[in-house]
Amino acid sequence: MPNSNKLVAIVGMCGSGKSVLADALAAEGYGYLRFGQIVLDEVKKRGVPPTEALEREIREDFREKLGMGAMAILNIPKFDELLQAGNVVGDGLYSWDEYKILKEKYGENFFVVAVYAPPQIRYERLEKRFSDASDTALRNRGFSREAATARDMAEIENIAKGGPIAMADYTILNIGTMAEYQEQIKKFIEWIKNK
Repeated sequence: MPNSNKLVAIVGMCGSGKSVLADALAAEGYGYLRFGQIVLDEVKKRGVPPTEALEREIREDFREKLGMGAMAILNIPKFDELLQAGNVVGDGLYSWDEYKILKEKYGENFFVVAVYAPPQIRYERLEKRFSDASDTALRNRGFSREAATARDMAEIENIAKGGPIAMADYTILNIGTMAEYQEQIKKFIEWIKNK
């Protein structure tokens, strides 16, 4: 990498609080890229409503063509461009292969932060979001408990999402109030500034 700007990738299960952390880093001047935007772009290209089943089909199609590191491979040109201007946050690292590809490419300038919340807490959050039609960007979508559970199983079993969580450089436990989470985020931001 031609400069020392940092790529901070956020990993966590659906509903853990990744987007809140990404927004906080963007407010600190980080460039922003959502790993899964490529999937949503494909959904929009097809002109059909997004569903968990369709998104999974598209993700799995990308991975069939490019391997389990597909989202990293497809996003590297975008990361490289953003890194020319400054630090970057990548929202939603998925697989172990993606982790390995990005670690190899960006080395010491690549950091992973995991946001963890137990399934019960995440499912309650996702169910509350489920009825909110205002998220037209599909960034903070809700899911029924059944859909969220199915997504969790698919991410753990099919794409080895547990690996990046286990290997994270920093982990935030998001089990309390939003104010408590914001305090945890501030601690992380101070930590990453010193790296």
